[in-house]
Amino acid sequence: MKFPRKFAVPVAAGLALAFGMADAAKAETPKKGGVLNFVVGSKIPSYDGHIEGTFGMIHPIRPFYSTLIRVNPDNPSSPTDFVCDLCVGEVPKGEDGGTKYVFKIRDDVKFHDGTPLTADDIVATYKKIIFPPEGIASARKAFFKMVESVEKTGPNEVTFKLKFPSGSFIPSVAMPFNFVYAKKDLDEHGYTWHQKNVNGTGAFSFVQHQPGSFVEGKKYDGYHHKGKPHLDGFKAISAPKMALRLQAIRGDRAAIEFRGFPPKARDDLKKALGDKITVQESDWNCILLATPNQRRKPFDDPRVRQALSLALDRWGGSKYLSKIAIVKTPGGVVFPNHPLAATKEELQKLPGFGTDLKANREKAKKLLKEAGVENLKIQFNNRGVDQPYKVVGTWLIDQWKQIGVDAEQQVNPSPVFYDKLRKKFDFDVSIDFNCQSVVNPIADVTKFLGSAGNNYGGYKDEKLEAIYDKLLRAETEEEQRKIMREYETRALTQAHLIPTLWWYKINPHRSYVKGWKIAPSHYLNQHLDQVWIDK
Repeated sequence: MKFPRKFAVPVAAGLALAFGMADAAKAETPKKGGVLNFVVGSKIPSYDGHIEGTFGMIHPIRPFYSTLIRVNPDNPSSPTDFVCDLCVGEVPKGEDGGTKYVFKIRDDVKFHDGTPLTADDIVATYKKIIFPPEGIASARKAFFKMVESVEKTGPNEVTFKLKFPSGSFIPSVAMPFNFVYAKKDLDEHGYTWHQKNVNGTGAFSFVQHQPGSFVEGKKYDGYHHKGKPHLDGFKAISAPKMALRLQAIRGDRAAIEFRGFPPKARDDLKKALGDKITVQESDWNCILLATPNQRRKPFDDPRVRQALSLALDRWGGSKYLSKIAIVKTPGGVVFPNHPLAATKEELQKLPGFGTDLKANREKAKKLLKEAGVENLKIQFNNRGVDQPYKVVGTWLIDQWKQIGVDAEQQVNPSPVFYDKLRKKFDFDVSIDFNCQSVVNPIADVTKFLGSAGNNYGGYKDEKLEAIYDKLLRAETEEEQRKIMREYETRALTQAHLIPTLWWYKINPHRSYVKGWKIAPSHYLNQHLDQVWIDK
């Protein structure tokens, strides 16, 4: 799929790099059979892809579902290479000046309960995502601001009409969280049924979930991509502690962890197992953030939020943390090295990114004094996952201490963490993240909008919303980049969300795992229909 030049979505160079055996590059004949065991370092908040944003859900649950289109499994590092999953033929190109997209839907697909998939299911799914009823969450609603309507326009045809042309539309449709649900399930059981129940059309059907232990899936013989899946099944084993995940791979009780390990873990596995381990590495479309809760004072004061950002030594932190954690690059709101991202010189002009750390922290102390909170105390909500949450969270506590802020870190299991962050808003400042799938900056930066379904800061910023509206309509890369700087400056000066470092993805896996290729996201390429075991 190629976009017209005026809606450029440029490819970031060098997104993925594979080390060790060159299996991923070879054209080998897949072997049939076997069960893939993999480890997952987080619990499952719910099964619903439309509201979740965690690998803890996507890794064990994505294989049960299909999407309308998806990133090409053979070329997952590309932000522009998309193929049909539940549609027929090529991914459609925009008609009527890029404001109309017509998808022809396959007529040979059945849900795991035997219900035939139709165009009605596609329409019902995307209406839930784009136009959810009041009280129904949709984490990616903001990605579809350009969509006016989605309707069935033929027996096997679905048409999306756009308010204006946008190069971010197709990448947004391709996001792996857009699980296609059966309309009958939504009609009969309601819009929250999928949080606790599974009925998809993916390569594997649901067998069981033993909470805290594993999720099991088996090969779906009626899968619509002929000849797939290659595996007989999979088992996603829960292992919150990184040491357990490493031991599982080292002892061959699991073959892979799809999220990523820090550099030392990679080196230890290679040293212990030699060519029995293959390593794939990639830049990662994921940034760790600190989100102040503006529902509470004094975090509704921009001086307080900016002080918390000014306290951070991002450049020094990068050198230190990249040796022990899965983070690496200082950056703003856009995936680093992407043409729409700020240069180092542009970045250093923003609050908290200047290289004079002493001056930054003196200014931070001054701002806290002006706000009347020189002895600020913070209830800091963090997630009970070692990498990179607890590591970076401990670093944040120390950084804020340098400006006199006393932060009490509360490390919670993922379900409790999400409950505090998303439902109860029971925090002063919380670890947060913007981890996206397809590298699609214009859509990805919606995280910073107060109106976004995945923004938990509790604020409204009409000026930022207006800038984004201009960005969404920008037709050339030059225009997009200019408006992106304006957007970034507003977001980071107001410090609605406080960036720390962008992540770096390292996937060591057993060399008998074939067919899986790393992507610049731990959400992509997780349907597992192309994976096979050479064993």
